Amino acid sequence: MPSIAAHRWLMTAPGAPLVRGEFEAEPAAGEVVVAVAGCGVCHTDLGYYYDGVRTNQPLPLALGHEISGRVVGAGSGADGWMGRAVIVPAVLPCGECDLCRRGLATICRAQKMPGNDIQGGFASHIVVPARGLCAVDEPRLAAAGLTLAQVSIVADALTTPYQAVRRAGVAAGDLAVVVGIGGVGGYCAQVARAAGAEVVAIDVDARKLDAIARDGGAGLVLNARDYDAKSLKKAAAEFAKGRGLRGTEWKIFECSGTAAGQGTAFNLLVHGATLAVVGFTMDKVEVRLSNLMAFDARAIGNWGCPPELYPAALDLVLDGKVRIAPFVQTHPLADINHVFHAVHARETTRRPVLVP
Repeated sequence: MPSIAAHRWLMTAPGAPLVRGEFEAEPAAGEVVVAVAGCGVCHTDLGYYYDGVRTNQPLPLALGHEISGRVVGAGSGADGWMGRAVIVPAVLPCGECDLCRRGLATICRAQKMPGNDIQGGFASHIVVPARGLCAVDEPRLAAAGLTLAQVSIVADALTTPYQAVRRAGVAAGDLAVVVGIGGVGGYCAQVARAAGAEVVAIDVDARKLDAIARDGGAGLVLNARDYDAKSLKKAAAEFAKGRGLRGTEWKIFECSGTAAGQGTAFNLLVHGATLAVVGFTMDKVEVRLSNLMAFDARAIGNWGCPPELYPAALDLVLDGKVRIAPFVQTHPLADINHVFHAVHARETTRRPVLVP
């Protein structure tokens, strides 16, 4: 098929203004060209841009891995995707290696992450493998009152905590404590609630806590600025007791991607607890690791989400069990430099979605 004239916004060096570049989008065998409807701005993008976290592909590179759009070009073997609305998984495993065959796709060593391993979604178009794409049912999308651009955040902000909640085994009768109620943490709280848990949300931003209490189903919100470690744990325990929940086996989700948040989450361990590390930071944390032994607890990392879980995560949104609209805000892609600055300066509480 002929190539498609396209453009993307490139990171040329950490902190340098992102610049627009033209390119020709042309799929190889097994690949598709997706006309981007929206691409969410993630904390990980800011890590690359502001904190010097290295990308696997050398610069210049278009960031962005929360992508939705429509397939407008297809290489051989991918023709069945033409014209379809899709969400592009934030991590695309190869599907063929030993790890993938054994159900360990999240640690596939040949995986491709847009905006890290390949050119990302802050662009008019993106070329990606067709394997693993998540189809979007447009009549259901319209019935839910959502746009294709808005559900771009499913690609990471929703599916990453969705996998974390599944792996932690959250069920009815559980207490789920979410530390950090930003983009990922806010959806983690909603997914845990949808799984039957009662939710305690912890953050240092009163605006985010108000929003998650109002629109995200948290039963208790705690501003960490008002508590020390001991009193935070006591407040969560009193909430659990008041709701008739167990005082053991809490499911704790660290979503802040900060050293302070990670320390807070570790200090919340109770007997039989599961600590799920979902957020990322380059900072180091000093903890007494023996607490895991003493509490017979476990700590697990969470990287991305296997593409086969995306449809079920999307169903939560389309069925109204997880709310997106109150927590996202669209902006023109051309405003990318302003939006990056606003998010980094904590001037916005909604997850920005950039629309070409």
